Amino acid sequence: MRATWMKAAGLRIGLLALGAGALAGCGEQEAAPEAAPASGAAAPGARAAGTQAAPAQPPAAAPAADDLAQGLLVAVSRFEQGEGGAPKPHSELLFLRRRGGRWEASTHEDPTAPVFHKALVFPVPGEGPTILTLGGSTPRGSAALKLWHRTPEGLRAEVVWEANFGGKFSRMRDAEIADLDADGTPGLAVATHDQGVVAWIEPRGGGGYDVRELDREADTFVHEIEVGDLDRDGVLEVYATPSEPNRLDGTPQPGKVVRYVPAAGKGRELVGDLGQRHAKEILVDDVDGDGADELYVSIEAAEGGSLEVRRYDAGTDPAAGFAIATLADPMCRFLVAADFDGDGRKEMVASAKDTGIWLLRPGADPRAAWQTSLVDADSRGFEHATAAADLDADGRAELYVASDDHKEIRRYVWADGRFARETIYARGGADNVLTWNLTPVPVALMP
Repeated sequence: MRATWMKAAGLRIGLLALGAGALAGCGEQEAAPEAAPASGAAAPGARAAGTQAAPAQPPAAAPAADDLAQGLLVAVSRFEQGEGGAPKPHSELLFLRRRGGRWEASTHEDPTAPVFHKALVFPVPGEGPTILTLGGSTPRGSAALKLWHRTPEGLRAEVVWEANFGGKFSRMRDAEIADLDADGTPGLAVATHDQGVVAWIEPRGGGGYDVRELDREADTFVHEIEVGDLDRDGVLEVYATPSEPNRLDGTPQPGKVVRYVPAAGKGRELVGDLGQRHAKEILVDDVDGDGADELYVSIEAAEGGSLEVRRYDAGTDPAAGFAIATLADPMCRFLVAADFDGDGRKEMVASAKDTGIWLLRPGADPRAAWQTSLVDADSRGFEHATAAADLDADGRAELYVASDDHKEIRRYVWADGRFARETIYARGGADNVLTWNLTPVPVALMP
């Protein structure tokens, strides 16, 4: 999952219960201790193909500077145990900031949305960076994209787009910020459930937003959207992952990866034919440094199998692709790329559901198997939300990961040839959580 501009049965039941309401309000929470225990991490060696086991437990990461101008914006579903034991979902924005030598946490909830599927920072014309959320609906209800403006009284919501797509649930599932028509004003490419709507949203010159549907297909889930330029023609392409509705029983869920080029008037084109499998995560980025973006697809495992990370270039046969990594895990819903070790080359991090965080490095042939090493086996989560961000502004990315099984958010920094770990937030209480994404945010936008 590219950075934008700027568990159990109980959890499964909670995912199905996201149609309930939520309570509003802002609250302060305790952040993590200054130095949390470290867990197993890998020390990647030369960039050659193969898989490396995790070495001995590394030291804890050195704390960040006492005060940082950027923090983390985190979209969370919190499941409160309701009457009869049924989970009651709350949509939560979690804000983490470093101030006075400690990490501070605060939250904001929206009573009209049972879930925030994503939060990001959108450059509003004439206003500047503003928090944007993607919400889900109650059964047969409407979902909304909302801007959240900071005021002396707290955060004020502005609806950008609200829609009922006509299915059981409507969900604004993913979005990427991009200037798709090269007019100098960034817009949004948006993926939704459960009628396969892919949309392009643009700010109007006089205020408000125009919404253009690029696609619609009944009973279709689109989990992920990415934007890039694989063919290097200077025109941005939009990539999306339509599939049949979610299944949790292990039966096949066919899916594919498709492309749209709105500025060229091109509609849906097949890019990746995944057969009886599907993807809930893709990444478009120039990881190998050749000047052209690549498409990376995290293909969920068939029953009892392994997940595969597959690469596509411009012109790759949709039925082909290049397998760069195979992990013995049912799924990986976060791929991020950045230069973590400061060598001037990007690495990829894949956060798998059960087996932990993996570091992937291309070798001499970036279309062959990549070197794969385990960063942290003691990190797990259904989504396993992950972000690369340089919050300390030292020119080298840090890694931020939500280990929902531990109800912690952790910071990883490269030190002495490997990742070291620090827990920056630990949630107390009995409520289960599902973290959907993390992204950097200026502390000036926090309530």
